[in-house]
Amino acid sequence: MDYSDIERLYRGLRVSDVRDGMDWIGLFSKGSMHRDIRPLFPGARVAGPALTVRLVASHEQAPPLTPDEYTEWARNHWYKKRHIEPYVDEIRRGDVIVIEAPDLGVGQLGSYNTLNFYIHGAQGVVTSGGVRDTDECRMQKVPIFAQFISQSMTQGRIEYLEHNVPITVGGVRVNPGDLVVGDGDGVVVVPQDRIEDVARYARQESDNDRRGRRAMYEQLGWEPDETVEVD
Repeated sequence: MDYSDIERLYRGLRVSDVRDGMDWIGLFSKGSMHRDIRPLFPGARVAGPALTVRLVASHEQAPPLTPDEYTEWARNHWYKKRHIEPYVDEIRRGDVIVIEAPDLGVGQLGSYNTLNFYIHGAQGVVTSGGVRDTDECRMQKVPIFAQFISQSMTQGRIEYLEHNVPITVGGVRVNPGDLVVGDGDGVVVVPQDRIEDVARYARQESDNDRRGRRAMYEQLGWEPDETVEVD
């Protein structure tokens, strides 16, 4: 499905609406990532096709080096041969990068690579691993959903294995091209072949909610806002 179709179908839908849509078509126990995978900052939102990445624990340890030798090793060995990002050149507009990462206390996402993903067209990142540089990440406003915050870099800890393969993140299988929706309620994944079905019932429930809350706004004398508008 083209990203412009996803934009049209899922415009204004919340994770809670999409969760309802999944229930309406019988996917009661599927799709919702574990509650530990949270947005890094309030207002972070994504709704786009998954570009999947798998990272693994590394067997390689940095050898004894002087600080200058370590700089050379990190730049020209680790980040050119181990913790590589070959998927960056395959990012399409609106993709959500979804990373299966081992829980080793590593901040494999940071202010540099997430901004680079965004420049290449990704709308955000979801990971079962960690994020660092969090003050800058919050300022840059690239949506990031991560399991934890950690100071550590990847050298000698985790490395790239493969991408565009089925992965498991937050207890949920994510296939390339599945729809990933995230907001303050966490992340939910819609199978690629059910995107339209889920959107139909998510929209139904969203519209019902908006109409009901709009009536209460009017009762309270509140000015309507975008959360109570119905197309």
